[in-house]
Amino acid sequence: MLSLGIRWGREAGTERNCYHAAFGLAVREGQLADQGAKAVILRMAVPVPLRRLFDYLPPEGLAPSDLIPGQRLWVPFANRKLVAVLVDIVSDSPLEQLKPAVELIDRQPLFDGPSRDFLHWAADYYQAPVGEIYAAALPVALRKGKPADHWAEQWLQLTVEGKGLPESALARAPRQQALLQLLLRRGAQSRTQLKAQGHTTATIRALEERGLAECSIGPTVPPPISSAESSPAPELNPEQQQVLEAIPTDRFTVSLLEGTTGSGKTEVYLRLMERVLAEGRQALLLVPEIGLTPQTLRRIAARFPDRSIAALHSGLAEGERAQAWLSAAAGQADIVIGTRSAVLTPLPRLGAVIVDEEHDGSFKQQDGVRYSARDLAVVLGRNAGAPVLLGSATPSLESLHNALTGRYQHLRLRNRAGNARPPQIHIVPTLGQPLEEGFTPQVLRHIGDTLSRGEQVLVFINRRGFAPALACDDCGWLADCPHCSSKLTMHRRIRQLRCHHCDYRRALVDSCPQCHSRSLSALGGGTERSEELLGQRFADYPVIRVDRDTTASKQALDRLLAPAREGEPCLLLGTQMLAKGHHLPRVTLVVIQDADGGLFSADFRAPERTGQLLEQVAGRAGRGDLPGRVLVQSRYPQHPLLQLLLEKGYGAFARQLLRDRAVAQLPPHRAMALVRAECEEPRWAEEFLEAARAQMQALAPPSPQLSYLGPVPALLERKSGRFRFYVQVTAERRGQLQPLLARLCQWAEGYKNRRLRWAVDMDAQELS
Repeated sequence: MLSLGIRWGREAGTERNCYHAAFGLAVREGQLADQGAKAVILRMAVPVPLRRLFDYLPPEGLAPSDLIPGQRLWVPFANRKLVAVLVDIVSDSPLEQLKPAVELIDRQPLFDGPSRDFLHWAADYYQAPVGEIYAAALPVALRKGKPADHWAEQWLQLTVEGKGLPESALARAPRQQALLQLLLRRGAQSRTQLKAQGHTTATIRALEERGLAECSIGPTVPPPISSAESSPAPELNPEQQQVLEAIPTDRFTVSLLEGTTGSGKTEVYLRLMERVLAEGRQALLLVPEIGLTPQTLRRIAARFPDRSIAALHSGLAEGERAQAWLSAAAGQADIVIGTRSAVLTPLPRLGAVIVDEEHDGSFKQQDGVRYSARDLAVVLGRNAGAPVLLGSATPSLESLHNALTGRYQHLRLRNRAGNARPPQIHIVPTLGQPLEEGFTPQVLRHIGDTLSRGEQVLVFINRRGFAPALACDDCGWLADCPHCSSKLTMHRRIRQLRCHHCDYRRALVDSCPQCHSRSLSALGGGTERSEELLGQRFADYPVIRVDRDTTASKQALDRLLAPAREGEPCLLLGTQMLAKGHHLPRVTLVVIQDADGGLFSADFRAPERTGQLLEQVAGRAGRGDLPGRVLVQSRYPQHPLLQLLLEKGYGAFARQLLRDRAVAQLPPHRAMALVRAECEEPRWAEEFLEAARAQMQALAPPSPQLSYLGPVPALLERKSGRFRFYVQVTAERRGQLQPLLARLCQWAEGYKNRRLRWAVDMDAQELS
């Protein structure tokens, strides 16, 4: 988690901000920049993996007055034509020969000054190429150069005369008066919005003819989101009211809302949005999974039926996402809800940032620009002077540490909302027990009893497919992935062996390719295998499997869960996609098939993730009026961390992990970055990292304040045919890491081996 007291700006004259002629990528012989006072030079962010900006001349025939920072232009780069963003207009350049940009794409800038400052801060902090940060901020259609005005439409706004009228001025023309009142209260409205609210073209034309309103061109607003009828806000309980009153909307604060599952955190989010919207500002809600977006959108749309809501996530079509992005960036969308990349969207009147399930690992980008959306949300709120609310039943150790040390405000919701009570949790030992496809007889009996009472059961298995490995009983052959250090997962229904890391696929074999024996065994269990057993044992009830194989299509998760929301008895079976945010009040029994997976991992973060996952899954039980139970199967029921979690809860569990991390000098008590390298030839990756470590140690020798580890292999050493290693760098303060990593990137960009890929991962969350 980044410290808010540190800013890494771009200092004039530093190598990080230079435009070195050696690359020769923006240079054309014969094109000389005017060195006089009236020279116009465009400083551009080009989406290439080089940590610098590039200088160009304006496009031929374009007046300099048409150029505004934040616009997109087509520029030549080597033998390509790329979409770049204009960052600044200057009068001189360190280069004497410059190419002109090809063409202006946008007449109006897509990125205003504050959003550009924010993206440059992110590029500096994460040691990322600034051009790639801009590319990550844009939806795909805009990244490809589609003009923003492709989605433009007419907007109706009041004239000066119209703004001076009272709301009752057109009492004799009730339809015109209703439109006048809307424009007085809400400001400019698009044709899409007006049509959705029942205002006709004739009414609009009547206001225009009176000189009270006029039309202009603006971004298309996404169509209204379908929802149930407008729902009134429920009454807050005393805990919720106290939490809401503790969050100011007139200044920047960061609050960690630690609320037990089912305690009503979402209602607090909605009330905070309500306050912000009443002040005429935008609200940003970040959610970890696309699958959570539809249900959240419906709930928000039902609460705010007359507000413009923009959804931003990868499940949208290119045009839909671009349309929503432009609406948000123009300040027309009142509420923006999205996954990780939504934090990079310009929001000119931002009033609050909410991060739901802030502990979730999907908020950290694991390739390309390796940013943390949760951490950037804090910086975004600071820049806008807006409150930031981080919500979770199982806070990350970084956020909890910041709350316990006073950096964040610590808010608590200890009780479930309404009549719901916390579930009873029981450990079911599996050693020495006769297991049927991974289930003990006791667990299967409880599942049957729950279904027979007309209630619902959720079974959690964090492995998809039929079995995680296929083996030969005679010679010991295992189905390995030819490209990764992993086994192929067996998918029996579609008769395939798949790698869940690189997506390599091959047909399911009937005999061993090594000894030709037909004695093959599926080792372990996955969701597909458990679905087969449970479907046979409980044939009178539907079994709904939820994993990435069954939710690949758009809206698939929402459709799968629809029968469960209707309340009929059923059996839900799935991976961690079921653990996050779903409110299913008829689920009274949760079964966790194997609680031991993360307790013995080499990744120091694995126990934290295990505790969070178990607590989140258990929180799906008993969210309605009926009491809930959780059965946790374990081979090691006496494991001290498991005992601590189940007996005293996540709060005590997390505080023990914080103490352990302090002893081991690991995050969040120290800042950590990984310098990663991967190559088809492992020796080259190791040689690069050894040289990188030597470079860093020459600049900052090892000390109690700064330490190095590696090169060491990643936990998944080989992926997609490339061997992966890293050097770990830890420091007491981020202020010791940032200048060091910036110098390292300068050195690494000149490294000669083009077959090698390298990256700096600031605040790394994965060792794999």
